[in-house]
Amino acid sequence: MRIPAHSVCTAIRDDIVAGVHERGSRLTEEVLARRYGVSRVPVREALRTLEAEGFVVTRRHAGACVAEPTEREAADLLEMRMLLEPLGASRAAQRRTEAHLKVLRGLVRLGQERARRGGSEELRSLDGWFHETLAQASGSQSLTSMLTQLRHKIAWMYAVEAPASPVESWAERGVIVDAVARGDSERARAVTAVHTERAAGAYRLRIVSGADRAARVRDSQHAVNMPSLRH
Repeated sequence: MRIPAHSVCTAIRDDIVAGVHERGSRLTEEVLARRYGVSRVPVREALRTLEAEGFVVTRRHAGACVAEPTEREAADLLEMRMLLEPLGASRAAQRRTEAHLKVLRGLVRLGQERARRGGSEELRSLDGWFHETLAQASGSQSLTSMLTQLRHKIAWMYAVEAPASPVESWAERGVIVDAVARGDSERARAVTAVHTERAAGAYRLRIVSGADRAARVRDSQHAVNMPSLRH
């Protein structure tokens, strides 16, 4: 596979999220350069960026490795998203353009149509596009970048169950867009908060890290060995 040098970071990140590069595995510059058809220079730069984003860690005697996030870190990501998504919607109500509204309304119509017909994979793609556009409508590059990074990391750490009622879920997105279109920032924030909190219930952690497994064993042993407080 040969890709443009400037896309190396995206390609490695996508492969990490997809599980091509497993958690804890080494990321050797030479091997990555050969895989993506580039020199080692863009690979080295990409690894630095991915380390700053939390996808990669540098270990002594091992070099760059895929990170192994804990359950607590994964839970923090969902909490951060529940705080930032409503903020983005509130800002979008104040700063959105007609172009943003056109795309958002089109996505809601398409999502509702596909929800009635079924097709969870396509709906997942539409959902990502919807939230990306909503973030862009906030007019804040920093907020948009943070939300994009959160979505990547959440997709890496969690599997998402299809909503029990996809039609209702897309109707909620329609309510968000209506609030944004009216410029009602408080309403946009409130309905997005409800939507995001409800959606978080569909996330299931993919893998329990070794650190978390060890902590559970220690907690279990402490509970078994703990003397009774009744005596």
